[in-house]
Amino acid sequence: MADSWLPSILRSPLAALIGEDCTVTLVDNLDLLEPHCLRHALSKGLGLGIVLGGCIVKLPQLFKILKSKSVAGISLSSYVLEVLANVITLAYNFRNGYAFTTYGEAAFIGIQNIVITMLMLLFTGRAALGVVTVAALLLFTYSLFDVSLIGSSLLSTLYGLTIPLVISSRIPQIYTIHVNKYTGQLSAFAVFNYFFGTAARLFTTLVEVDDSLVLLGNVLATVANGVLAAQMVYYWSAPAPKDKYRLDSKKKE
Repeated sequence: MADSWLPSILRSPLAALIGEDCTVTLVDNLDLLEPHCLRHALSKGLGLGIVLGGCIVKLPQLFKILKSKSVAGISLSSYVLEVLANVITLAYNFRNGYAFTTYGEAAFIGIQNIVITMLMLLFTGRAALGVVTVAALLLFTYSLFDVSLIGSSLLSTLYGLTIPLVISSRIPQIYTIHVNKYTGQLSAFAVFNYFFGTAARLFTTLVEVDDSLVLLGNVLATVANGVLAAQMVYYWSAPAPKDKYRLDSKKKE
């Protein structure tokens, strides 16, 4: 490593993120406009930001459900489909050796989606079904990472199926909002974070991942998330319909 003006405590993690060569170019030599390293550094920075955002993106949604004890306006089928897409995406990228910053948010979003799915089943009187669902998801996830159970060709096929799966996971939510003319307990933070996150993921995929399936999936996910974001803006001040999803609604009848 060449002598650097940047303290080692800062330079070392930066080199781990963008690589030693680009650290020398951008930091040590201050060649900030070198095209390859500039694109690479931007991609790594965006990727890390998306992964960190994925750690908290569903927390507002989760807290909103817990506070209101209501799942009004939220589609259960959307969450189940999204969880399946999350675990398949995680396994496909991991087994192909892609950088964690290009897909890591799938792990954290998947965990939050499972928790929200459990809450949705709990607040609609189906707690036992929730336990069975989570157990089945865990077994499925384990099989995806075991090459002896699911080979590379089958995993590629499953990943290809996540492309329509991701779109399918958004359609019930889009349809629910369209019918109710109301976004219910859907978190605006989550919706907009998803939209901007998938848009940024397009850039990181183009720079770091040479995989047409991954690129196509990100393009379609951005479009679907853009529709949800547009609905969130359009129905922002819409009045709430009768809440038939509230946990204590039956008690009030």
